[in-house]
Amino acid sequence: MYLFIVIALMLALPLISIVAQILLTDHGALHGAAYLAVVAKWYVFWAVGARLSLAGLRQIVQPRYTAETILGFKGAEALFFVRELGFANVAMGSVGIASLLAPSWVTPAAMLGAIYYGLAGISHCFHKVRNKLENVALMSDLFAALVLAICCFA
Repeated sequence: MYLFIVIALMLALPLISIVAQILLTDHGALHGAAYLAVVAKWYVFWAVGARLSLAGLRQIVQPRYTAETILGFKGAEALFFVRELGFANVAMGSVGIASLLAPSWVTPAAMLGAIYYGLAGISHCFHKVRNKLENVALMSDLFAALVLAICCFA
């Protein structure tokens, strides 16, 4: 289920939204930079907004899932920190969702997401005992960081 959600929020839903907006927009209104703005808008909404909000809510409500299933940590000590991570994810996700209503927030939200996903991906690289789900997190985090960085600087 985790892999399906990651693929949906990081690839499928952003692509569907991007293609739909391009098809529904007057092609005379879209030119080089405008296409990138559409990509940034929808990738920020789905990858930063939806993914981080959903992950954060799950970490707040069920911290044991992230601690044990994804990160492989046993024991109640990790639950407090995972719940705190959930609060941060919901806060960042809220900015990503709000960027749909406040277009001037897209670039700052993309930067926030690029930094967060980049650091999270690097952190996963140094976790020596990774399971399959953490490898999914590692790859999706680094991919998201790359796409979001391109959205920031292109």
